[in-house]
Amino acid sequence: MIRSPVAGPAAAFAAAAALALAVPARAAEVPIPPAPQRWVTDTVGLLSPGAREALDRRLEAYERQTGHQVLVWIGATTGDTPLEELAVKAFEKWKPGRAGKDDGLVFFLFTQDRKMKIEVGYGLEDRVTDLVASRVIREVVAPRLQGGDPDGALREGVAALLSAIDAAGTEAVPAPAPAPGPRPVTTARKILVAILVIGFLLLLISNPSLAIWLLMNVLSGSGRGGGRSEGGGWSGGGGRSGGGGATGSW
Repeated sequence: MIRSPVAGPAAAFAAAAALALAVPARAAEVPIPPAPQRWVTDTVGLLSPGAREALDRRLEAYERQTGHQVLVWIGATTGDTPLEELAVKAFEKWKPGRAGKDDGLVFFLFTQDRKMKIEVGYGLEDRVTDLVASRVIREVVAPRLQGGDPDGALREGVAALLSAIDAAGTEAVPAPAPAPGPRPVTTARKILVAILVIGFLLLLISNPSLAIWLLMNVLSGSGRGGGRSEGGGWSGGGGRSGGGGATGSW
């Protein structure tokens, strides 16, 4: 039996093609922006600095009051990625909302695409329903963007979303317990302080350098207190959304 000179290469090519078809192509990864550091992120300068800072402070205060995390993220374009897919993936990666409650919401807006998406966590879907989110986009945000008022569009849009959340009943975060007042100085404490003072004076007379060294260490140690840093960003623990919310354009 005589084999065709092209049978071998043709068979190899056919086998390679069949193998390539059998292995599913790996979908391109969705380019997700890094998690924002603040409640309002404007990468394109759509908002005026004053409006952005005011909105950021409002959302920070709202989270401290209610526990719900509402974020605004403004970019230029999603590129080749569908807006809905990017919003779901970003929500999953950033994890807005509290662990076990998933009470986060992200308002995405892309200026070059002229599109926006309100992505709602599972814990807020009963408050910010698809209908509510759609009305906020169509009746509050889009008309103001079309009228050249981005500051008003985001300010009023966020206000409408917060009102929708609050209308269904806000689960307030318990206020911190008041700090206890100073305890009265007992007789035993007074005696202990007197003994320490007398001991320090005797040490100062007998060994001044050692006494001063001890005093400096005590004073420096008392100033090493820790404190909560003010001005930090948000941190999430939720991250589950079912794609609820609404998408719109202007």
